[in-house]
Amino acid sequence: MRTFRLAPDNMTFGFMRLRRMSYPFSALLSIVSVVMFLTWGLNFGIDFAGGTLVEVRAKSGTADLTSLRTLGDRLGLGEVEVQAFGGNTDATLRVRLQPGGDSAQQAAVDKVRGALGNDYEFRRVEVVGPRVSGELVQSGTLGVVLSIIAVLIYLWFRYEWQLAIAAVIATMHDLLLTVGFFAVTGLEFNITSIAAILTIVGLSLNETVVVLDRIREMMRKYKKLPIADMIDLSINAVLSRTIMTSTTTLLALLALVFFGGHVIQSFSLAMMWGVIVATYSSIFICSPILIYLGVRPGDLAEPTKGDSGEKSPGRARKAAA
Repeated sequence: MRTFRLAPDNMTFGFMRLRRMSYPFSALLSIVSVVMFLTWGLNFGIDFAGGTLVEVRAKSGTADLTSLRTLGDRLGLGEVEVQAFGGNTDATLRVRLQPGGDSAQQAAVDKVRGALGNDYEFRRVEVVGPRVSGELVQSGTLGVVLSIIAVLIYLWFRYEWQLAIAAVIATMHDLLLTVGFFAVTGLEFNITSIAAILTIVGLSLNETVVVLDRIREMMRKYKKLPIADMIDLSINAVLSRTIMTSTTTLLALLALVFFGGHVIQSFSLAMMWGVIVATYSSIFICSPILIYLGVRPGDLAEPTKGDSGEKSPGRARKAAA
């Protein structure tokens, strides 16, 4: 029975011809990401910024977002951020951190309840103080930094130095564009966003390893083939697997975006962006670096016993995959 493939097995597309466009394009996106992060910053959620999150549902009709946005001025609570989600009857209100400690936060909630209690049903109320939000910022940042360091160490020992540099640059490229995505779109950056970043780093690593492993295998097999042609041959060999993996992941994430609810919407959208960026960088960022580093097939160490030629069953299975 013939298996379904999104890309034919005998593709010979010249991906390396596009490197002169992909690098300026990625440089532009990276600059925009840095500028937006430094100027606009991230839209920190209650988890990190502190404050009160109130989820309400209109008892009859639709939620009046215009009236809800003026609630802060009427109650003396400062600016209240209002966002619709789900159906027309649902909305979330984010009240900024009030001076005066926990008692002030509770008083703000009581004011909102008193103003909306007759017309809205209160479905969820979350209060995060400044101490808790500060601890979450510290723990989340530390977790991301340590995980990235661990990934970079793994890449350095996993490959020859030329391939390791390419993998490190591709991983950092994906991380930078993901942070830029949050800054440009204004999506709420919360604890689930940290989980999204860590997952995207893993996706980037997975895509990079698949491509680099095939490149290293081809470089040991075809030692006289020009490096650009060899990279194209390697990418075309794994293209069907890469497209199939990315497509199925995107379909699952698309379902989460539409049916997962407001709570995980930022996570789902960031993950969709991460899948696209990780696939793009493994082909158009990581691989061309080997050309610019002047890598030649003879630069790589010879495979050890059990990792060379068609005599190794494990390698044969890997090539077939």
